[in-house]
Amino acid sequence: MTSWVEHAIVWQVYPLGFVGADIRPERPAPLAHRLPRLIDWLDYAVELGASALLLGPIFASASHGYDTIDHFRIDPRLGDEADFDALIRAAGSRGLKVALDGVFNHVSRRHPAFQEALARGPSAPGAALFRLSWASGEPEAATFEGHSELVVLDHDRPEVEDLVAAVMIHWLDRGIGGWRLDAAYAVPARFWARVLPRVRARHPDAYLFAEVIHGDYAGFVTASGVDSVTQYELWKAIWSALNDRNVHELAWALDRHNGLLDAFVPQTFVGNHDVTRLASRLSDPRGIECALAILMTCGGTPSIYAGDEQAFRGVKEDRLGGDDAVRPAFPDRPEALSALGLPVFRRHQELIGLRRRHPWLHRAKTRVVHLAYQRFVYEAFEGENRLMIALNLGEGTDLPAPGMRSVLAGRDARLKTGAGEARVALGEGAWAILSPAEPL
Repeated sequence: MTSWVEHAIVWQVYPLGFVGADIRPERPAPLAHRLPRLIDWLDYAVELGASALLLGPIFASASHGYDTIDHFRIDPRLGDEADFDALIRAAGSRGLKVALDGVFNHVSRRHPAFQEALARGPSAPGAALFRLSWASGEPEAATFEGHSELVVLDHDRPEVEDLVAAVMIHWLDRGIGGWRLDAAYAVPARFWARVLPRVRARHPDAYLFAEVIHGDYAGFVTASGVDSVTQYELWKAIWSALNDRNVHELAWALDRHNGLLDAFVPQTFVGNHDVTRLASRLSDPRGIECALAILMTCGGTPSIYAGDEQAFRGVKEDRLGGDDAVRPAFPDRPEALSALGLPVFRRHQELIGLRRRHPWLHRAKTRVVHLAYQRFVYEAFEGENRLMIALNLGEGTDLPAPGMRSVLAGRDARLKTGAGEARVALGEGAWAILSPAEPL
């Protein structure tokens, strides 16, 4: 694990949406210097408590960014290389690492190499990048999940290995600190195992994590050589358990998470650019705090999707443009945000601050202290360090809190530390993060 990630809190941004670019332009977009608008939000990210910035696609593409046309060129809807360099400098001056979204499973049908293959046939150099069938007329191309505009690369070809390694190294040379490997689950792990050592040979401190939704997370990490994968299993369990008031589902997922921590440190989240916003997903808005408390007290590299810290709402739909609601434009500057999101922002600051004051939580495992209908107490521990987290999804009650001496954070929570075992009194929908240390 690269060293800087051990203390990382990630703020994730989908740039094309964030800056209000036209996601589906009818013709090639003219150059527009929108990327520098992100610079005006870097102090906000630092104020939130972030130490890294994860940017969605920023390379020239046909529409939403995941249909790349040129991996070596900044999307003109965002700006140019000078704008990128300015953003990297500004982030670095604030101590923020920057990671980019690498779309290496597929490209746009408009990619010059694919167009070259269509025009010149199988002898064209660009044809070597794709899985094409030349039975008759225009070749039949493999596509990503049935999307005809997304043409899959041939990951068994050395030309594709060379391309992906060159792209990753190029932008690491330009100052980024890592890569998110988009749709990595669709790419053979053996491909990453060949490419990533070439990248690490030049940039050994780069953080390389993969988008993997289902399956054997630990097995993928071992076979591919990535540092981490996206922990969708825990994401689903958190919001589902809160909605169903089923703490057994959460306890099961945290136990599974413990097993992953034996092999690697997962990339954890309660929201991202591909899913319905947490504030829209949860049936009880108080669950936002509970979800964040869980995220910040279990092992992993946690990320916050821009806007979730303001309780933005948005529902992802399975249709063309169905992502737009969860990828909105932001104001030019943070000062223009509605004051309605401030309480949720302050709670994020508080819990991110708690996380950063306890850096051992990066590798912390959990164990059950109390598990009953709608009520859950678990301990986060690593070595001699420990905290206790109490969740009450039912009516007000007292829950056991053995060895705890103070409340570090919480809502509607009161610790009782008189004679006998310590207990924590929680109201309905309340939570607490407890410490064995005496209050200061």
